[in-house]
Amino acid sequence: MKFYLGTHQPAWLARDLGVPLLVSHQRLANRRSLPRATGPWACDAGGFTELSLHGRWRTDERSYIAALRRYTTEIGQLDWAAPMDHMVESHVLARTGATVRVHQHRTVANYLRLRELASELPIIPVLQGQSVVDFHRCADLYEKQGVALVGLPLVGVGSVCRRQHTAEVEQILRSLAARGFRLHAFGVKVLGLARSADVLASSDSAAWSRRGRYLPGCTPGHRTEANCLAFALRWRTGMLDRLARDQVGPAATVSPGMAA
Repeated sequence: MKFYLGTHQPAWLARDLGVPLLVSHQRLANRRSLPRATGPWACDAGGFTELSLHGRWRTDERSYIAALRRYTTEIGQLDWAAPMDHMVESHVLARTGATVRVHQHRTVANYLRLRELASELPIIPVLQGQSVVDFHRCADLYEKQGVALVGLPLVGVGSVCRRQHTAEVEQILRSLAARGFRLHAFGVKVLGLARSADVLASSDSAAWSRRGRYLPGCTPGHRTEANCLAFALRWRTGMLDRLARDQVGPAATVSPGMAA
């Protein structure tokens, strides 16, 4: 499993960190100059923020494609990019006024449109749902549109990062993996990863920054650790060590090397 360290600091892309990063389009879109990546990274579209705050996407597909092409050229080393998907957490649905099924259809339609506009870009499909049945219904929607999810380099699993019930997350991920999908789990909690890492191709987390808000800075210039690279890397190492100890799935072999 490849683990992407989520960060709101685009400048870290230019640092020789030896770890893959996940950076949001929202953090890159308005920059006049972009850092040149020294290692692999992935681009999150920032849908959770968009829908939570505004109830809709404020950009269109062509603008997003133009941005991704710029990132590919100027930053380089882009592993993949998320589509402009529609997550289905309850408070997001309340903000948009739509249903789970509507969000699923919008997510699939967006992926198809992005692929039509730029088939050369490594944009991955993302599955959305609340229940196991929901996620499989979303997968079926892709299949009905001619998208063969089996065999794709990566299929994202959204709307799982804030779930407290790790057994439910495990059931969702294992049931999707059983269909032959190479899965990326967006922001799954550590215990959820420990239960499911053996069926994931990759995952990510920016939980270090949330935790760092409540810790005093490690240097006089840092009021907290919420923006600290050293803290982020220490958190990542500790998280991977804990994951290796706590993994309870059938393939109980996880090490920090999984991030490479």
